Amino acid sequence: MAYLLHHTLFDTAARAPLQDLLIHDRHGAVSSAVFANEATALARTLTDLGLQVDERVAIFLPKDPVCSYAFYAVSAAGGVFVPVNSVLKPQQVLHILNDCGVRILLTSPERARHLQTVMADCPTLHHVLLSEPPTADFTCPISYSVWQNATETVPFTPPRRTDNDMVAILYTSGSTGRPKGVIISHRNIVEGARSVSSYLDITAHDRLLAVLPFSFDYGLNQLTSAVLRGASCVLLDYLLPRDVIRALERHAITGLAAVPPLWAQLAPLDWPPAVARKLRYITNSGGAMPDGVLTRLRKKLPHTRPFLMYGLTEAFRSTFLSPDDLDARRGSMGKAIPNAEILVVRPDGAPAAINEPGELVHRGALVALGYWNDPERTAQRFRPAPGRPQGITVTELAVWSGDTVRRDQDGYLYFVGRNDAMIKTSGYRVSPEEIEEIVYAAGGVETVAAIGVPHATLGQAVVVVASALPGDSVSETDIVITCRKALPSYMVPAHVVVTDDLPRNPNGKIDRNALIQQFAHVFDQQEDTP
Repeated sequence: MAYLLHHTLFDTAARAPLQDLLIHDRHGAVSSAVFANEATALARTLTDLGLQVDERVAIFLPKDPVCSYAFYAVSAAGGVFVPVNSVLKPQQVLHILNDCGVRILLTSPERARHLQTVMADCPTLHHVLLSEPPTADFTCPISYSVWQNATETVPFTPPRRTDNDMVAILYTSGSTGRPKGVIISHRNIVEGARSVSSYLDITAHDRLLAVLPFSFDYGLNQLTSAVLRGASCVLLDYLLPRDVIRALERHAITGLAAVPPLWAQLAPLDWPPAVARKLRYITNSGGAMPDGVLTRLRKKLPHTRPFLMYGLTEAFRSTFLSPDDLDARRGSMGKAIPNAEILVVRPDGAPAAINEPGELVHRGALVALGYWNDPERTAQRFRPAPGRPQGITVTELAVWSGDTVRRDQDGYLYFVGRNDAMIKTSGYRVSPEEIEEIVYAAGGVETVAAIGVPHATLGQAVVVVASALPGDSVSETDIVITCRKALPSYMVPAHVVVTDDLPRNPNGKIDRNALIQQFAHVFDQQEDTP
């Protein structure tokens, strides 16, 4: 049984018929054998560039076959891949490169140009590996080369690794400050793919449509599950929701994973009968799917099984609600996924009573290795698993989620609330401080608070409340323009208020809870109805 990430690819390539196509995109398709050979060739290239075991390789590419090869290539070379979301601005990419000390950057010529102004500020970055030849006028402030596709079988012997070794760092926003890197092991990714693909019953006959970014663990799992099971994975960077529907029909897709905002855009569209016949299952994570959206989807896809899931990057996937329980357990998060235990505990770590709110604690094979170079945050979130027998002297760490849930008498979990200030919008976890820093840096404001408030399709929407400096004038439009220039679209505030009357707590700090209550209903008119 495969236990390292690249083993899952090599095992699939060894047993799959040569004509079986594993990866598809708008340019064509490749078989598992070609995929494995290209990944091996890229692993050899990285090793020739001096990549050492555990060194980080940033992957800043569109969702294409080369990007897919790269994850398995870095794994085979003994390195650690760091997927970078394509919507990030140069300064945000720079933070990731510097935070984890990236040595090699794998990117396209176009994206390398995008980063030229910040590359000199990344002292650990030694080399840029381009995914395709650049134009004659291309320049780069550090050394670069162009990766060549494999023209023959490339011999390569991967270094010896174990499943507890790190293989990836995924960046997710923390409750304070800039995004933090979650250290992911081989075991985390392989067992995550094995667990999810088991309850979704993914087989080599399935065709999965990958619409989510690979920097998102939920998106990456579409690829890793397909590779593990030998299913086909169709890569799609879409512009419009209708592009997704067209791809579902064109590629006879049987499985689709998405986040609530995309489901809200897809639900009102016309779904061709061929799609409804072929689409075996859909999944939702990254926030709760609105009831009205789910109702519409079930009416249009009567033979498709919807799986509602809950997870966090620190443990990938925690629970799922079986389609068989949708009506009887309305609003439930379901139960633990295979190979995980979900505990509901009081502040002292004691088990919560039935229907008593408590913190969700996840233990099992998917618990990550902590936060990169951040022992303080790691100690806060990754703590000893409660309830272990006293005779076991080796500490097992679990993820303490910070989310409050309750468990009913039949073991089904229900979400109650979030314990930190994180904004969860469009499937992303957003740090309020990162938005506030951008607004402050533009000048003219005295105080800024970014909050998340309920939104029918986004889960939460970003609201920014600010006060101007005495004698200065700043408008709501100014703040929106500032954010659009510096932040990806999902972090741009949906509503901005400039006021001199920001509520404060007794310590003189901005009272975020009061602001959340004040603006809790600002988007009520957008509530979705079936």
